[in-house]
Amino acid sequence: MSHSYAAVLRLPHARRTFAAALLGRLSYGIVPLSVMLAVTRACGSYTVAGGVMALFGGTAVFLSPARAALVDRHGPRRALPAMNAAYLTLLALLTLCLTRPSPLVLAPLAAAAGSCCPPLGPTMRAVWGRLAPDRHLLQRAYSLDGVAEELLFVTGPLLVGVLVGFAPPAAGILLGAVLMGAGTAAFVTSPAVRAVPPGKGAGRRGGGGGPRRLARPVAAALAVGLAIGVADLLIVAFTESHGYGGAHVAWLLAAMSAGSAVGGLAHGAVSWRGAPGARLPLLTAGLGLTLCAAGLAPGIVTLGAAVAAVGFFASPTITTGYLMADESAAPEARVRAGAWVNTAVNAGSTAGTAVAGALAGRLPVAGCFALTGAVVLTTAAAVTLRSYGGGRRVPA
Repeated sequence: MSHSYAAVLRLPHARRTFAAALLGRLSYGIVPLSVMLAVTRACGSYTVAGGVMALFGGTAVFLSPARAALVDRHGPRRALPAMNAAYLTLLALLTLCLTRPSPLVLAPLAAAAGSCCPPLGPTMRAVWGRLAPDRHLLQRAYSLDGVAEELLFVTGPLLVGVLVGFAPPAAGILLGAVLMGAGTAAFVTSPAVRAVPPGKGAGRRGGGGGPRRLARPVAAALAVGLAIGVADLLIVAFTESHGYGGAHVAWLLAAMSAGSAVGGLAHGAVSWRGAPGARLPLLTAGLGLTLCAAGLAPGIVTLGAAVAAVGFFASPTITTGYLMADESAAPEARVRAGAWVNTAVNAGSTAGTAVAGALAGRLPVAGCFALTGAVVLTTAAAVTLRSYGGGRRVPA
């Protein structure tokens, strides 16, 4: 059997299902920035906008496993339309309330909207697990999915930037709602999704594969998120300390995204003989070493190469984490298992940005990169010990 990326898209119903999921997931890259801009314009306060955005993003990220558990328990055909309806209604109310803004109203609406955001990403990855007939093809499917999702998070803000040139930021919220509504509707009507049954007992304890089985991919995902969050802020700090303009920040961030895309596609193209659990510590260690190398960069060109290498290891590490989560989970709990990995990446990124902000004023940029690299290398060692601790291998 061919294991190319073209073969992934030739799987029955794959193109239609994947396209629908990507259409809805484009909303993830549009709505958060639109909410931030719209609240800032309506209230005239960055403090209020930041608080509203934090509530929206916090509930969207940290309640993702709970929403995924509902999808596992009731099936995507029942759970996703209900979440979608609630999400669209709350976004519409949020937009309406921006005409007469009050933080006491906007904050709970934003928190509620984030808590209802349909988990199309984790659900799509669970569907890939049903569509792909073997692990090699599933690896390519996850790599393609991850690269496509990253491109959406680049495309979304660009679309918002174009939109606010001729329309108010609130129009971006409505655009994101329309994309989510259309994408979710097309996704749940796909034959591949209609074939997914409700999971009996998915809501019971241990249904996500058990904490021991998910500990390794979740720890690695946290490390990846930490690395990305720290690198994003330290890139800004580096350019400012060396007297470069803001345009260089965009190029460095683009280099990291490009490295991630290349790394993800290259990793997916290789037919690895070893199990994902054997690759995970090596990929995590590679990520830590490239962070340390970034701290040694003397100029903008070498830093660009270093952060591209950071991205090169980040994407394969996340993909490997998803593969391990899929292997560890019972068939009726795959959405939740993948959601834990996704939540760990987002939580690590948020923590990384906060930690880097606190350290950047106390340590040189090189020291911040080195310290973060050391934390990631420690995680790689812990993941390795978890594999072989106690004289027996913990199932991946």
